[in-house]
Amino acid sequence: MSEIIGVTFPVPKKYTPRFFNEGKTVFIKPATVFKELRSGMKLIFYQSHEDTGYAGEATIKRIVINDDPLAFFETFGDAVFLTREEAKAYVRNQERWQGVRVRKGEGKKRSWMALELENIQKYDTVKKPERFVPVGGRYLRE
Repeated sequence: MSEIIGVTFPVPKKYTPRFFNEGKTVFIKPATVFKELRSGMKLIFYQSHEDTGYAGEATIKRIVINDDPLAFFETFGDAVFLTREEAKAYVRNQERWQGVRVRKGEGKKRSWMALELENIQKYDTVKKPERFVPVGGRYLRE
């Protein structure tokens, strides 16, 4: 099995400039594809919704897991790429989907993760990945 060197997550195109142009350094999302992640690994931004593909990369400086995504605003403040309102809306949206799972007897609340990033770089051109990148993300292997 090849070695895990990082991870890729989809980020809607409208949000990618926040990392590349507006100095945001903290990516938050429900905790998926994270157990093998370590500081120093790469995060590749998979630009989704339009003009899809790998749009840039960063080095993971720190990984924080929390059950409350709004707690990341206490820790990281304005460095979080979403606004507090966007994060709240995301949680509400997620709870709506959660209802379907709860009826099936799986009512487990998912933790959230924050990836504090450094060395954020935008690629000159968007690169098409060899394999599909699911919503939950995918490990990158050497």
